[in-house]
Amino acid sequence: MSKLQVTIDPKEVGMSAERLKRIDEHFREYVDDGRLPGYTVAVARYGQIAHVSTYGMRDMESKLPTELDTLYRIASMTKPITSIACMMLVEEGKLQLTDPVSRFIPKFRHTKVYESGTAENPVLAPMNEPMRIWHLLTHTAGLTYAHNYTSVVDEMYRNAGLGLVSHGRETLEEICDRLADMPLVFEPGSSWIYGVSTDVLGRVVEVASGMSLNDFFQTRILQPLKMQDTSFWVPREKLSRLAAVYTPDETGLKAVRLPSMEQSVLTKPSAFSGGGGLVSTAYDYWRFLQMLENGGELDGVRLISPTTLDLMTKNHLPNNQDVSQFGRVVGEEVFYDGLGFGLGFAVVIDQAKTKVACSDGTFSWGGIFSTAFWIDPVEEITATFYTQLIPSTTYPIRPFLRSMVYGAIIE
Repeated sequence: MSKLQVTIDPKEVGMSAERLKRIDEHFREYVDDGRLPGYTVAVARYGQIAHVSTYGMRDMESKLPTELDTLYRIASMTKPITSIACMMLVEEGKLQLTDPVSRFIPKFRHTKVYESGTAENPVLAPMNEPMRIWHLLTHTAGLTYAHNYTSVVDEMYRNAGLGLVSHGRETLEEICDRLADMPLVFEPGSSWIYGVSTDVLGRVVEVASGMSLNDFFQTRILQPLKMQDTSFWVPREKLSRLAAVYTPDETGLKAVRLPSMEQSVLTKPSAFSGGGGLVSTAYDYWRFLQMLENGGELDGVRLISPTTLDLMTKNHLPNNQDVSQFGRVVGEEVFYDGLGFGLGFAVVIDQAKTKVACSDGTFSWGGIFSTAFWIDPVEEITATFYTQLIPSTTYPIRPFLRSMVYGAIIE
C-alpha cells in the first residue's frame, strides 16, 4: 500500500504551503469541468515531501475516487527505468555504449536507411555507421513510432502492424527482428526522433543479462527499491485500484472513456515494453525518483554510481544542440527549445530558452497518458503528476505544474 505522504512543513524546505495550494486550485478546475478524470501530484525538496494531493476519480463511470494507491499506466515513464537497467549492465561490463546494437540483435547489421519514395516503393541505402547502444538511449537511432505521422517510415510501421509493443502475441525478440527489417528515418546519430528505441534497448538488456526484461526489472530494480506495485501487468487482486483511460471528446473539453487502451495491462504480455509497458503508483515511482535524486541509491540499495547518473543526465546531442535544433520534433506536450537529451532523460541546457522556470541540468520525462516527472538537482526539487488522459498533448499540464512548483519556492 502507498506510503506517499507529506514528510515536512514546506517552509522548512524554503517553500510556501499557501503557494503550493495553487497547484490543486488549478488542476481541480480541470476535474470539475470534466477535462480530467482525476489526478495525483507530489512535490518534494531536499528529499522531503512538501505537498501531496489527489482529486477526482480513477473511474468516473463507477464513481471510484483517485486514491494514493491508485495504479496508473505510466507509459513512457518506463523508459528511464529501462535506461537505468542498461547502465547497470554497462557498469557490470556486460556492454558498452559504443557497442553496435547488432552485437545483441544481429538483424540490425543489415538495416537500411530511408532516402526517398513511397511506403510501397521506398528507396533505401545501407547505414554508413552502425546503430549503437547510445543511439537507442538518446533517440538518435533513426527508429520511429507508427503513431508519429511525420515520415514515410511511420507509414511503413503502420502497414507492418508495428504499433505499440505490448500489444499482440509476438515476443520482444520477434518484434525487434521485424523492426530491424524496417528502414530507419535517418542515419544513426544524425538527428533525433521519438520512437521505439527504448523498446529495442529492452531487448538488448534481455540479451546482455540473460533474463527477460520483466525478470531483470523485478529482481534488479523493483524489488530492491520496494516498488511492490510496479509491473508490466496488473494481477487480479489489484484490478480494482487500476485507473480507467480517458481521451478528450470532439469538443476537446470533456474526458470520455477509451476502453480500447485499457486491455493491454490486464494480462501478462508476450513482449515486455521497455518503452512504455509499466503500471505503477505515485508512491512506487516516487521511490525510483528518490533513488535518482540520491545519485543512484535509496535506503542502502545502490543501483548505479553517481558518476554514471551524471553521464546520463548530460546532453548527448552533438555540439550541445537542443532537440529543436537537432531533432525532428513530434507533437509532444514538452517544449523542446532549450531541452537537450541525455541517456534516457530530457535535460534542460538553456533555462531561458525553455520559457518555463527551472534550472539548467533539470532532467525529466513523461508518458502519453499525461503522467510526468522532473528532478532539479540545483534547487533539489522533485515533482511528479499522474492522471490517465491520452494524448499528453491535450493540455499544457507540465509547464503549468512547473510554473506553480517554482512559484512556491520562497528561499
